[in-house]
Amino acid sequence: MKFTSYDSRYHLMEGVAARIIDDLEAALVQLTRVTLSVPGGTTPGPVFDILAKRDLDWARVDILLNDERWVGAESTRSNSRLLEERLLVRNAAKARLVPLYLPYETPEQALSLLAEGIATSLPISVLLLGMGPDLHTASLFPGADLLDVALGNDSPLFRTRATHHPDRSGLDKSAQSPCFNHRYRKEAGFVGCSRLAFYQSTYQYYA
Repeated sequence: MKFTSYDSRYHLMEGVAARIIDDLEAALVQLTRVTLSVPGGTTPGPVFDILAKRDLDWARVDILLNDERWVGAESTRSNSRLLEERLLVRNAAKARLVPLYLPYETPEQALSLLAEGIATSLPISVLLLGMGPDLHTASLFPGADLLDVALGNDSPLFRTRATHHPDRSGLDKSAQSPCFNHRYRKEAGFVGCSRLAFYQSTYQYYA
C-alpha cells in the first residue's frame, strides 16, 4: 500500500483523477472494455469534473457505482444523477453508466435483474473508494442490518440498510466480495485526518 498526502483538497482531487486516468489507460491497453467503479456522495464531485475533461477512449469505459440509494435519478439523493451531471459529460459523455437502480418499490425486487446487468462489466478494472464522516464506505455502515452477511457474501450486489440512516436504503456491492477485490487497480481518497487514521489502523489490524 502506498499513501500520498496533498497540501490541499484541490491537489488531492487532481492527484486522484490523474491516478485514475493512468490506471484506465493501462487497463485499456490490455482489455477491450474496462470498468471504473466510483463512490457517490459529496466528496468525489470535483474528481468527476476533472475526469470528464480528460482525453480517454471513454466509449470503451463502463461506469459502475460502488453503491446507490434506492431513489430514481430525479431525486437529488441519487448517486446516478451525480454521475450524469458531473462525470458523464464533456469527453466522458461516451462512457456507459451501468445502472444500480430500477423502478421497483424495494431493492430486493430488482436485485437479480441488476446483478445480471452488471455481470458483463465485471471484474472491475479501476476502483475508487471513499469514506463518509461516520466512517462508512460503499453503504457498509457501522451497525447496518445484515452487515456480517454482506461482508461475507459472494454475490456482486447486496442490500443493506443503516439503522441510524433509515431513509438510506440502497443497493450495495459487498466490499469483501470478488466485485471489489478482483480489480486491476484500487484507489482510495480520504479528506480529513480522522478518516485516514481510521483506515490506517484498520488496515494494520487486518493486514
